[in-house]
Amino acid sequence: MAYKKKAKKVKRHVETAVAHVKSTFNNTLVSITAENGEVLLTGSAGRLGFKGARKGTPFAAMQVGSTLAREMANLGIKNVEVNLQGPGSGRDSVVRSLQSSGINITILRDVTPLPHNGTRAPKKRRV
Repeated sequence: MAYKKKAKKVKRHVETAVAHVKSTFNNTLVSITAENGEVLLTGSAGRLGFKGARKGTPFAAMQVGSTLAREMANLGIKNVEVNLQGPGSGRDSVVRSLQSSGINITILRDVTPLPHNGTRAPKKRRV
């Protein structure tokens, strides 16, 4: 039996990255991508061990931001553009924790989808 050689994992060094923050009422999801869209890191409140209603809190989002900031420092990321999406309470906490850990935030963008009239409304109730 011949051994299969494993390909070495390439250490990436990226100067600027994009942080996509999706903040819902139940959870906060953050994915760090390179500028071309390649996902480098991901994190969420549930992944850190928060359960139930505590996943949607600002504290959980702050913990997600700080753990990702530590991992981003290992990759050499110094500048981050932040795309915020959703109505949750963890939006600002992630940005604050990234900033306090020494990462320079260049752009804050709100990419929450807004309907331009949306779907058809449900029929009126007859009582």
